[in-house]
Amino acid sequence: MKTPITSDVLGIINKIAPVSLAEEWDNPGLQIGDPAAQASRIMVALDPSAEVIDSAIRSSCQLLVTHHPLIFKPLKSISTSTSQGAAIHAAIRAGLSIICMHTNYDIARGGLNDLLATRIGLSDCIPLHVTTVQELLKLVVFVPAEYLEQLRSALFPYADSFGNYCDCSFTTSGEGTFTPLDGADPFIGTVGQHQKVSEQRLELLLESRNLPRAIKALLAVHPYEEPAFDIYPLRNEGEKLGLGRIGQLPEELSLADFAGQLRKTLPAAGLRYVGDPSATVSKVALCSGSGAALLRDAARAGADVLVTGDVKYHEAREAQELGIALIDAGHFNTEIIMAAEITEQIEAALCSAGYKNCQVLPCRVETDPFRT
Repeated sequence: MKTPITSDVLGIINKIAPVSLAEEWDNPGLQIGDPAAQASRIMVALDPSAEVIDSAIRSSCQLLVTHHPLIFKPLKSISTSTSQGAAIHAAIRAGLSIICMHTNYDIARGGLNDLLATRIGLSDCIPLHVTTVQELLKLVVFVPAEYLEQLRSALFPYADSFGNYCDCSFTTSGEGTFTPLDGADPFIGTVGQHQKVSEQRLELLLESRNLPRAIKALLAVHPYEEPAFDIYPLRNEGEKLGLGRIGQLPEELSLADFAGQLRKTLPAAGLRYVGDPSATVSKVALCSGSGAALLRDAARAGADVLVTGDVKYHEAREAQELGIALIDAGHFNTEIIMAAEITEQIEAALCSAGYKNCQVLPCRVETDPFRT
């Protein structure tokens, strides 16, 4: 029975939230641990706090996956006299690896901001502040007709989607020619003899970040010793990704009713808001965690309200001046929803990959540090 190791889980996380999407100042990825260490028991949490690390150790976990990084900046020392140093020492002594998925998960399609938007009930969501425009490529490969479907199936997981359409490709028939030279081991034909073969030209659109894995899959299933393929850079604009989301409520609500509904949905013990309680809300901007810096982006996009956490006094004043409502639902409340979601995604991915001897569990000891 296969048992996953830390690098297996890291690979799953990089598919959910590619590290390349992270902000420059961020530090996602493997923070502590051995990539080759066993990871059959995994805990998922928001924060790598001392309490959470202790819970993971007591639960006999070998790996802890968090949203917030334990290590943000280069460390000058790792001393148990500091809370961070003590946490690092505790994890290493227990053989607990720690992976974080931070702004890369905030920005990713289907990531934390999309999760929050779904929880609120928004539709037609787009990024509030674009940070990345995906670079697109066209992969063209030539293959004998009888191997077309096998190759296409191998490449579809890496092909880009067109709106609500996936598994998109195009094929044309043609004739390939070649002459195997001395030392060749041709799948079709004989060394030294010119060969003509009926082939299919298969075309797929890819995000550039998926190209290495697509080429690896191509070489693994293509019958030829030396497959012929072309890679074309495109001027087509790929999907826009970024921080925050903006979308529509299913129906108009007053600001007070929306805030009350939001408090129950998250759920939150309480929340603060800025604006006229009777004002109409239909277009909602959000940014999980601490996102008041996107206030002007939300106002420019025509949002009626921005939902976020960690709002400061002067940011509240700025919202009044901009004429946009602002809801502080709390950093914890807008992000803790990731624990259950990532638990399910990692568990499903491990099961799909054939890892049966493993368990993924959400942390149960985390609470909002604020009291209302």
